[in-house]
Amino acid sequence: MSTASPEYHPQSLEVRIQDQWERSGAFHAHPDSSKPKFYCLSMFPYPSGKLHMGHVRNYTIGDVIARFQRMQGREVLQPMGWDAFGLPAENAALKHQVPPATWTHDNIAHMRTQLKRLGFAYDWRRELATCEPEYYRWEQWLFVRLFKQGLVYRKSSTVNWDPVDQTVLANEQVIDGKGWRSGATVEQREIPQWFLRITDYAEELLHGLDDLDGWPEQVKAMQRNWIGRSEGVELSFPVDGENEPLRVYTTRPDTLFGVTYLAVAPQHPLAQRAARTNRPLQDFIERCQSMQVAEAALATAEKEGVATGISARHPLTGAPIPVWVANFVLMEYGAGAVMAVPAHDQRDWEFARTYGLPIEQVIAPSDNGSADLDAAAYTEPGQLVHSGVFDGLTSAEAKERIAAHLEAEGIGRRRVQYRLRDWGVSRQRYWGCPIPVVHCVTCGPVTVPEDQLPVVLPTDVTPSGAGSPLKDMPEFFHTTCPQCGGPAERETDTFDTFMESSWYYARYASRFADDRMLDSEASHWLPVDQYIGGIEHAILHLLYARFFHKVLRDQGLVQSAEPFTRLLTQGMVVAETYYRESPDGARSWFHPEEVEVARDAKGRHLGAQLTADGRPVCIGGIEKMSKSKNNGIDPQSLIDRYGADTVRLFAMFAAPPDQSLEWSDAGVEGAARFLKRLWRLCHAHLAAGANSAPIQNDTKALELRRKTHETIVKVSDDYARRQSFNTAIAAVMELVNQIPRAPTQDMTLTLEVREALDTALLLLNPIVPHICQALWSALGHAEPILNHPWPSADPEALVRESLTMVVQVNGKVRGRIEVAADASDDSILAHARNETNVAKFLDGTTERKVVLVRGKLINFVVSE
Repeated sequence: MSTASPEYHPQSLEVRIQDQWERSGAFHAHPDSSKPKFYCLSMFPYPSGKLHMGHVRNYTIGDVIARFQRMQGREVLQPMGWDAFGLPAENAALKHQVPPATWTHDNIAHMRTQLKRLGFAYDWRRELATCEPEYYRWEQWLFVRLFKQGLVYRKSSTVNWDPVDQTVLANEQVIDGKGWRSGATVEQREIPQWFLRITDYAEELLHGLDDLDGWPEQVKAMQRNWIGRSEGVELSFPVDGENEPLRVYTTRPDTLFGVTYLAVAPQHPLAQRAARTNRPLQDFIERCQSMQVAEAALATAEKEGVATGISARHPLTGAPIPVWVANFVLMEYGAGAVMAVPAHDQRDWEFARTYGLPIEQVIAPSDNGSADLDAAAYTEPGQLVHSGVFDGLTSAEAKERIAAHLEAEGIGRRRVQYRLRDWGVSRQRYWGCPIPVVHCVTCGPVTVPEDQLPVVLPTDVTPSGAGSPLKDMPEFFHTTCPQCGGPAERETDTFDTFMESSWYYARYASRFADDRMLDSEASHWLPVDQYIGGIEHAILHLLYARFFHKVLRDQGLVQSAEPFTRLLTQGMVVAETYYRESPDGARSWFHPEEVEVARDAKGRHLGAQLTADGRPVCIGGIEKMSKSKNNGIDPQSLIDRYGADTVRLFAMFAAPPDQSLEWSDAGVEGAARFLKRLWRLCHAHLAAGANSAPIQNDTKALELRRKTHETIVKVSDDYARRQSFNTAIAAVMELVNQIPRAPTQDMTLTLEVREALDTALLLLNPIVPHICQALWSALGHAEPILNHPWPSADPEALVRESLTMVVQVNGKVRGRIEVAADASDDSILAHARNETNVAKFLDGTTERKVVLVRGKLINFVVSE
């Protein structure tokens, strides 16, 4: 097929152009280039087997940005790889009875083919998979260094244990007390864990957010809350019959005189000792082992507890205070104990009301009002009452005075505390990076020497589901101690997969360095200029990556303080859902293509039925595409039907990148129609001949040229500053629509039309690069459009002799007027008042105000 053919055949065209790109090494990134660098990165995928529309949207956004920056004259690095370790691969391998390595690499091969078919501009030479020893050996190397520097430690910790998946779960992976994947009731266990001291970097991680101007405020707020810096006082409550006092931390020392009970976590040593002689308490603690422990869940869960029968003493008054065990206290936060002030803390109030504990007011409203403590706790600052010598102080004054008094008496100290806890990085699963430690009876935990790395994970293993197979492989775990030479055992825990995803972006930049973790090329490319990924990664992944980057900096491996300069969090891809419900409440979900929907004139649902049997189905609403709801769309089927460019165009046009994209078959059809129309316009231009003389002084030709250059201005801003690709596409569509309205006599031959077509292709090239390359070549350009610079607007073409302005009366459009571009405000207003329809709505009214926005609108605010 000739590119000048009137018929558009995207499948063959796209494959041919992709082959040209690959053979020419078009997307190889060169660090020695004289061009300014631009590192564009989308979060790498887990190799699940095939791409879904969320992948397509995420990677199309990144590719559009990368291609735009290339046209801006930058040397662009855009790599791709695979987040290949993790529990899903192990579970899938268990289901299919194949080694996880085999399952993972087969999936990678398939998904790589799909990504290439979409035409993404990746430097495939830099591809990596985190399950490869050549990658994770450097993770092990860094861990060994951090161990020697004291940033790594091992301790027993209470964890969420999934008895089916037989691994530790993060709090966020426990849903309604059950494992997020297995659905099994989660238990609380105490087991040895490896930790990284991320808390050593808490202050820097917090303050570094202030410099991330290119990050969404929502993401920065989420990280600030997660780090959770607070200033308060740590103080001790003596406990009757105990040698050690109860240590608590509070940010409200001004409420100290209102403490009516102390609450400790079920795992607290005091609770454990009390439970030996208290059967109800023992039963409660056992029940707490299967309770959900995520803070968000605890905030809304019913507050439960049991009295220990133990009393503590108020540090200032000496009054006895009962000690309770409560389900809302977490051992890993603070010292596992809190002072409860039910009059001034809603959680404490709810607990006190449940168990009939005293509620004593010590803060009164500053405006001399009253607080209704029968209805709720009074949590605002105010003035102290019933607080001895501190009565009458404001809350702010009392915080300072009471803290100073506690320090002077030696029973308290001021300190800064963080919600953030050290990162537990060990997992009791097989498919992960081995932790490079051996356990020696004589020497204890000893790191594997650097020259013996990597510790390679055995890959010819099919899991049985009964824990990690590494524990049953003496050929793996039997070894000798590198320190004393005696018998030792390898660590059989593997790293949390967040470890691999916390530094992969840096390894891309040093992909060709075989003898070190990172080389000078990393310093050249880093930080990442543009990072793209889902909002669901706003806390853990992004926080861990920021921590890792600072560690790499302190090891002298990178120079920048932050890994990602600009962050775009794309929205989800959503689609309608349909189901039927069985008598037992179970739901069977039907794919939208299986359902016939009746709608009213405004597109609202009137009903739906299954095409196969004609019986009604329930409409489940718009939800994220997922296998569980059977509402996903296979990108490959769309590519086979419409071509990659149509899929890319729809993904960028249907919604702004940071908002949810609602699937629409009509939207895909519309994208395909537009590309066909663009193809036909270029073909018509070529078919008309070679005469390209401009039509002199033709108004419509001048309008088209002005529209062309106005579109350049608009689209350039949409790409670069606003990252609003849907409005950029809309602007180009407007330009393309104006081309047929240009002067009719040989209009396909004019310079204005050629300029408009060339410009449309250049502006669309980052989004639909295959059709743009084909048409660019057909229009006679020898150089690939890939290498052509971004167009610049001609200031002279933007000059308007006249302007069209909207005229409103009380905010409603009543007319439009054409005025000279240099017309005075008075003449514009006079023209507007005299416009026939406007005059009708102004007649008999009184002008209260006039708003004039030059070049846009006039609004007369009037009254009768």
